Amino acid sequence: MERSSPKYKRILLKLSGEALAGKERFGLDFDMMGQVSQVIKACIEEGVEVGIVVGGGNFWRGVKDGSGKMERSRADHMGMMATVMNSIALADVLEQNGVSVRVQTALEIRAIAEPYIRLKADKHLKRGRVVIFACGTGNPYFSTDTAAVLRAAEIGAEVILLAKNVDGVYNADPNVDPKAVKYDSITYDDVLAQHLQVMDSTATSLSMDNDIPVILFALQDPWNILRVVQGEQLGTIVKR
Repeated sequence: MERSSPKYKRILLKLSGEALAGKERFGLDFDMMGQVSQVIKACIEEGVEVGIVVGGGNFWRGVKDGSGKMERSRADHMGMMATVMNSIALADVLEQNGVSVRVQTALEIRAIAEPYIRLKADKHLKRGRVVIFACGTGNPYFSTDTAAVLRAAEIGAEVILLAKNVDGVYNADPNVDPKAVKYDSITYDDVLAQHLQVMDSTATSLSMDNDIPVILFALQDPWNILRVVQGEQLGTIVKR
């Protein structure tokens, strides 16, 4: 695709686990991950610094899968382990595509990844390495969306890119309501007031408090990541 100068210098990309699973919605789709890795490589070549937070829903969702069956903290910790599996797999695919990458975990798993250290992550990013942040925040009761906003604030990301299986924010579920209207832009306050499914309320409030814009778009075409980085209007932007 035709390239132009990037609009953002440092981004935080949030990839849902389901997105990495592709059409199967479970496990890993390495073809999809390969495409995503090529786009991330293109971003790096444009001088963009890329941090990534990956969800774990393609293997385990603590709230959904453990609800009523397990103690919540243990279920959430299992979800954190799912993000580690996704992060390691994505790191491997990135390396196969010639991208230098580091995985940092909020819970220490030193045999396979670095512990999360903000200054070390910042140094990696400045050196052109992709940093994948795993284990969410390291605490139960917090989603990986909240982890994405937290890491974005800590590393000074200019924007949070939410690459999901939906092409934007709607006033109703487009899969249920054919008259659902998609927003091009919406405020944090309206997202919270209307209980819209962008991120959970904790993540939305944290992004609002730190004035970090959030752009939600479809990962169906992975090159959308680069298009958004270059400033093309896709999906929905959430801001003040």
